[in-house]
Amino acid sequence: MRLDKYLWALRYFKTRNIASEACKKGQIRVNDQIAKPSREVYPMDKLLIRKNQINFQCTVLDIPTSRLGAKLVDMYRKDTTPLEALEQHKVAALAQEHYRKSGTGRPTKKERRDLSDYAQENEENTDWE
Repeated sequence: MRLDKYLWALRYFKTRNIASEACKKGQIRVNDQIAKPSREVYPMDKLLIRKNQINFQCTVLDIPTSRLGAKLVDMYRKDTTPLEALEQHKVAALAQEHYRKSGTGRPTKKERRDLSDYAQENEENTDWE
């Protein structure tokens, strides 16, 4: 089976086109060699998939005939991704959240309207003379 089709069938990528682009960018390695999308995948091949700044590692156990349901994926691959890689992604997400909390920054359109209404009311109520 082609590498891009295998990655799509095992739900690493949403479409075959995205899987093919990842191969062309050198984000996929088979047995420690950069692989083209048309490379054939065989059982016991070791894959290294770089996706979302995480290096996923897996070993091919069998070749599926078509795209699989999420529950059946583990029948065709053995996930050997180190836990440190997954934890590193969680830490990076928490660090990003620390710098900018959700909802801070520019006000929304509704908040801008409320602010301008409040400012106009204060101008009308203020006697400068």
